[in-house]
Amino acid sequence: MSTEEFNEHVRYEPDENPPALIAIGAGIQSALVIVAPIVLTVVIVVRIAEQSAEYLTWAVFAALLISGVTTVIQAARIGTIGSGHVLIMGTSGAFIAVCVAALVEGGPALMASLIVASSLIQFLLASRLAVLRRVFTPAVAGTVIMLIAVTVMPIVFDAARSVPAGSPPESGLVTALVTILVIVVMVLKAPPALRLWSPIVGIVLGCAVAGAYGIYDADLILDAAWIGVPLDSWPGFDVALGREFWLLLPAFVVVTLVGAIETLGDGVAIQRVSRRRPKATDFRVVQGALNADGIGNLLSGLAGTLPNTTYSTSVSLADVTGIGSRRVGVVIGIAFVVVAFFPKAAAVFIAIPNPVAAAYMIVLIALLFVQGMRIVVRDGTDHRKVIVVGLSFWLGVGFQNGAIFPDQVGDGFAAALLGNGMTAGAISAIVMMAFIELTGGRGNRLRTNLDESCLPKVEKFLRRVADRGGRGQVTTERLVSAGEETLAILVRAAEQAGGQDRRLTVSARIDGERIEVEFVTAAETENVEDRIAHLNELPPAPDEREISFRLLWHYADSVRHQKYHALDVIAIGVSGKR
Repeated sequence: MSTEEFNEHVRYEPDENPPALIAIGAGIQSALVIVAPIVLTVVIVVRIAEQSAEYLTWAVFAALLISGVTTVIQAARIGTIGSGHVLIMGTSGAFIAVCVAALVEGGPALMASLIVASSLIQFLLASRLAVLRRVFTPAVAGTVIMLIAVTVMPIVFDAARSVPAGSPPESGLVTALVTILVIVVMVLKAPPALRLWSPIVGIVLGCAVAGAYGIYDADLILDAAWIGVPLDSWPGFDVALGREFWLLLPAFVVVTLVGAIETLGDGVAIQRVSRRRPKATDFRVVQGALNADGIGNLLSGLAGTLPNTTYSTSVSLADVTGIGSRRVGVVIGIAFVVVAFFPKAAAVFIAIPNPVAAAYMIVLIALLFVQGMRIVVRDGTDHRKVIVVGLSFWLGVGFQNGAIFPDQVGDGFAAALLGNGMTAGAISAIVMMAFIELTGGRGNRLRTNLDESCLPKVEKFLRRVADRGGRGQVTTERLVSAGEETLAILVRAAEQAGGQDRRLTVSARIDGERIEVEFVTAAETENVEDRIAHLNELPPAPDEREISFRLLWHYADSVRHQKYHALDVIAIGVSGKR
């Protein structure tokens, strides 16, 4: 690994403990930046759905409390639950549209039952992440995130025009415009340290303008208690599971999958910015993040508030401060919990007028749309991804606007499923990715025991794959040699671990001039990518254990090692002309 890859900006890694004052200071600063979006997302949804003030108070309290608890779980990592990194949890903007629909159709109790049911999907995805990695791809995630913006923006634009009766007609427009302009100017021109505070500054100045127009209700703050728990406002839980539940459940499942995919991306990114030396992504961290996300959604459903998810701001904060210590994550979570028990503090955000809150959400959703685009582009594009992303996005837009055969769709289950552009686009993308996976040469597969006796079987298998692809002698020998060294690494790790016999699955697929081979096993071994990356730092005369890594580095064009709980996936790529 070159010296350029050493990130000196990282002051504290996840397992390092900064002094208490630094941890508390960094944690409180991060909490102040994040608390606003947690509360404002709840405020927007509840007000658009025209729910009671009592329920709004409860929903904000529960959202803060659960966000705090799950942020602590993410940092502390309890078994397979939690990432062990600073991944801040908060209410998810992806759920705005579906939660508004649920509140309108059946109130908070219906929304609660839908959230609980859909939260189980995250636990399933976490446990089967290795199997589903080729279907729930970044291309799918990016497409659905872009469609979230398409679905939510009309709702938020309506909220921006919502002002109390008798207010000056221009009050909503001017207030929203000032809020957006302040945020945008700070994002574009402010130094990085101040840029994180742009939403807070924009909201404060927007509220000042709202106060000048008489649309800021300060009584909400004055009347709120200093300390209290609004237990009497818990909305209950709907166990009837009527028609509305089944009509809305697919949309909630799709949005939950989107949130899980976003968490997956955050789990990958936080590892990158929290380490001084770059390492291969540990997908056990991602699985832990997904499990904690599932716990958060389950608790949110039981409490009757909006679901939460990891905030991508966590990555920005860790990158700006250089502090990735888990202790900071615990401080942030505790700060959220403390604020939850001070209704007057929460009332400061509840009192924010609709135009101000909507203006902030417009900026947030716009950034979310661009984030979706970046996820797609970063994953690379080929003819398959182009058709999946392009077609799914425009099908989603078409169904969202009722432009695709509205008479044939009708007004039943199909209308509820396809009437939401995000759901329609997600179904389209997932179906196409599953089709690509199912028709991608699945016949090239070998299952065997993981021991030295499997070497002839693997060699014969790889030669047969190369022969079917019409590869020449040189490419065939490189492929076989790379496979042999990968197998040697896995066999050695299995022997060192001891215990019961382990199974090995070897699968191969041909993509143009490239042959990709995956070795899937339950054998625990150190990350091969990291070991190869450090070869340049080792003495020129390697010991016997280093030889296989050096040879694999020589024969393979690419090596990717994905570690999951109870499963290791090593993928190698060898290119060569026919």
